[in-house]
Order: sequence, then structure tokens, then C-alpha cells
Amino acid sequence: MLNKEELIEWLENETMVLRTKELKDAFMKIDRKDFTPIDYIEEAYEDYPLPLQNTGQTISQPTTVAFMLELLNPRKGEKILDIGSGSGWTTALLARLVGKEGKVIGIERIQELVELGQMNIEKYDFKNAEIRQTEKEIGLPQEAPFDKILVSAAAKDLPKELVKQLKVGGIMVIPINDEVWQVRKLKNSEDIKKHKGFVFVPLIT
Repeated sequence: MLNKEELIEWLENETMVLRTKELKDAFMKIDRKDFTPIDYIEEAYEDYPLPLQNTGQTISQPTTVAFMLELLNPRKGEKILDIGSGSGWTTALLARLVGKEGKVIGIERIQELVELGQMNIEKYDFKNAEIRQTEKEIGLPQEAPFDKILVSAAAKDLPKELVKQLKVGGIMVIPINDEVWQVRKLKNSEDIKKHKGFVFVPLIT
């Protein structure tokens, strides 16, 4: 079993997805163990997804999280929407990356996960992060626009409702089928870069 330092070394030197000093610092400070269910605590630093409660959802694979966050490129002071926040791990990582001047809102449809994620991020006493329960709407239009949007569940097509919730120049990172898309919103279109070879739980729309 890996420890935290060995996991970070693995992400830096083997999968080579952990590239920036800021993200490495976030992975060091925001401990995946604090977001891992007790039944899987010994596997907290392994590089694979872990089940969350009896919900059919997972805490994502560290390689995938690091890869998507590097594509998202969170910056200090930004307002970010975290869709499918699960255990709260990505919400906490983002809260660390945007700093006190920024804001992160995680959203989940499963009440059990809202409570779990909120409890987990409270371990870090973040004043700039929260997790909310949503129902039928896609994203969080009442809080738009966002600088960045992270989606941790796969859609079949690019949700235009989410693109509308981005600022012009903003970035969304979202799984579409078995690809991860980096979507940059332009004034009248989107610039999209696609990365193959991923598996996610489905996004409920």
C-alpha cells in the first residue's frame, strides 16, 4: 500500500499528471484519507477509485483528479462550480487552489453525499467552500457565471446549459463518454480539446 508521499511521487513521476507546484501543494495539504470511507481507509493512497457509501458513486482515481485539475487550471480568487462533488475531495482541493479570495460550490443530487462531503470539507475549516443539494437543474444557474466548472460524471453530449454558466474565457473540464473535454468558452463559440481513455459514472441530466 502506498502512503501519501509515495502517491504524490507516483502522480509526478509515473503517471506524470501532477505538474504544477500549486496542485502538488494541494494534494499534499488536502489528504485523500480524510475523504475515504472507513471500510477503505487502508487504500486511501492507492491510484484507483473507491466506493462511496451504497450510492453507486466513487471517490475518483487520483491520476484522473490530478489530470482534470491541471486542465482546469484553477487560479487564486476564482469562482468554481464542482459538479458531482461526491466525498468532497475535489471541492476541498479546489478551495485550497482558489484561496480565501475565491469561492467553490460543490453540488450533488444524493442527500447522503451532500452530508458526507460537507462533513469532510469541514475538517479543513474552509470559509470559501460549500456543498449544496440540487434536483433537476443542470449546474447552478442562479450562481452563474463561473470562472471554471469541473464535472466528475460523464455526459453523452456537451451540456449547453453548463456552457451558458461559464464566463467568456472560462474553462469547463467534463467527461463526455470515454473522453475528458477541456472546453474554453469564447464569445460566440467554444474551443474544445479532447483527451481519450477514461471511465466515469454517468451524469444524471
